[in-house]
This record gives sequence, structure tokens and C-alpha cells, in this order.
Amino acid sequence: VLLNWTVMILYNYFSAMFAGPGYVPLGWAPEKSQDCMYLQYCKVCQSYKAPRSHHCRKCNRCVMKMDHHCPWINNCCGYQNHASFTLFLLLAPLGCIHASFVFVMTMYTQLYNRISFGWSSVKIDMSAAKRDPRPIIPFGLSAFAASLFALGLALGTTIAVGMLFIIQMKVILTNKTSIESWIEEKAKDRIQYYQTGEIFIFPYDTGSKWKNFKQVFTWSGIPEGDGLDWPVREGCHQYSLTIEQLKQKADKRVRSVRYRAVEDYSGVCCPVTKGVKTFFTTPCTEEPRIALSKGDLILATRGLKHWMYGEKILDSAADGGIRERGWFPRKCVEKCQYDSEMDQPVDGEKKTR
Repeated sequence: VLLNWTVMILYNYFSAMFAGPGYVPLGWAPEKSQDCMYLQYCKVCQSYKAPRSHHCRKCNRCVMKMDHHCPWINNCCGYQNHASFTLFLLLAPLGCIHASFVFVMTMYTQLYNRISFGWSSVKIDMSAAKRDPRPIIPFGLSAFAASLFALGLALGTTIAVGMLFIIQMKVILTNKTSIESWIEEKAKDRIQYYQTGEIFIFPYDTGSKWKNFKQVFTWSGIPEGDGLDWPVREGCHQYSLTIEQLKQKADKRVRSVRYRAVEDYSGVCCPVTKGVKTFFTTPCTEEPRIALSKGDLILATRGLKHWMYGEKILDSAADGGIRERGWFPRKCVEKCQYDSEMDQPVDGEKKTR
């Protein structure tokens, strides 16, 4: 049984790794040219971003129904390998639970055969079994330490990977991805911030958990659809989600604030020369850092107490239209006198997030 767990875990692991998530074809555009106004354009892939697709900086491609980039499979989790990846997250904890049971029972039976009870003390002799002089497997002190270490790894994997499986199943049963869940939360924040009275309805949730489940898990192993066109619930537009993304992008640029670099920053993850607090509060994320030179202009869109995230303002003709976005220390920049987009004095009461 333990070998069967291993085979199934490795099969789904390598399937998720080598099958890949599926990429939007280079140069892709919707059949109707008027639909381009609802989509974002990717300058790297030289194509429009299909609904539910996002550009991955690690893969350097637009990924269909992208959930996240997983470093453990060195690939994105998306349209084609979402089922294999989720099955791996299910089977790995089950196999580790089985292995944990084997380790616990092994240590229990072996220690039980080596315990001597006296009037005033309890002694454990790891050299040989007292009641069974011929153990099937030699079990000394080193074997006990190895079994205890393996038990810790198995329990840790069960908890960590099991939590990831629960998170994935929550988004699958609502026919979302982790990125789309974040987009939905930002949509609620945007509507509440501007008091527009809109009601954002996620367009891809069929309303049935079973139907949502079947869009990812099929008997053939091939997910439903082609990864570019998706069925939407009644009353929703085919591009409802992409329209909301465009609104959020425009809102982010309106709220962005222009900063000027007053110190050089090399782009290292944990800068030692920028202060102890900056060093120990570096953002725990895979998002990149951007190097700064004194005098550079940056549009900051969000930030922490000692770090900020933004986009460096570059000469589009010189850099070929490629954007530089990432984190940088807050102490390396100072706020400009005028706002970034409107070139007007910054409103002191402007809300920030």
C-alpha cells in the first residue's frame, strides 16, 4: 500500500510538472476585434490576455487560468495541470499519514520489547529486545533516531500540504483560482471605496459545487474547455472579470503616488545598509525587488511600514516598453510634490492602502 501511495504521488507530481498549465498562444487576439477593448495587452507575449489568464514573470508567458507559480514543481499551476497538482496535494498527506502510523507502531513495539520495569526505575536497553531475541529488523539507537526524524517529516508534510489542499479545494468548488479570489476581494474594496453602488458577481461560478468540481476533474484527465473561452453564469458578461481588472488597474494608477529615489539601492532581498528594521521586515514574497539609483522616479501603489511596492518610471523608447516593478526600502525614497498621474498637488487626505 505504501508503494502504491508513492507511485500515485510521483505520477501526479511529475504530471503537474511536465504537463504544464497551458499557455495563451503567442499573438492571440479575440475573434471579434471589438472585444479587444475588454482585454489587457501583454507587451512581452505580444498578445491579448485571454479571460482568466495572467502573465507569469517566472515562466515569462501568459498562463491560462493561472492559479499561482509553484516553486516545488518549477512550473505554474493552471488550466491543464490544476487537477494533477490538487491530487498530489491530496495523496501526499494520505501517504504521510500511513507512513506516520508505520513509524509510530514500529517505535512502540520495539521500545516495548526493550523496557525493563524495576521497583524504583524504568530502563530501556536499545542493544537487544528482551522479549523477542530475534527482531525482524535490527532496531538500535540510530534506527530509533532515524524513525523519529522521519515521523517528524511525515507529520509536518501532512499538516503543511494538507492545508494547501484545503485551500485549493475551496477555490475549485467555487470555480475560482487564488488570483481570482484576490481580484474579487479588491472589487469589493473598490466598490466600497468609491460608493458606486455596483454589485460584482463572479461570472464563472456555476452555482453548483459539483459542476465546478467537474470543470477541473474529469475521467479523461483533460479539463473541460480550451482554456480561452469559459461558460459564464446567467446575467454575466463574457468579459465581466476582465472589465473589473481594467477598472482596478485604472484605479491603482489613480491612487499611485510618485516618489523620487534619494539613495541608491542594489535590489538585494535583505539590505544590510538600510537599517535593522528594513533588514528584518523584508516582504516574504516571491515578488521581485527593483534596483534604484539616486534621482529615479517610482509610482508606488502599495506599501508596508518599511517597504514599498511600485513601478519605476522609465523612458519607454529606451527600454522597449518593459516595466520594472518590485519592492524597495521606504527610506530610499521621498514623496514628490506633485501627484504621479494628474500632475496636480497631492491631496493630503488621499486614502492609501
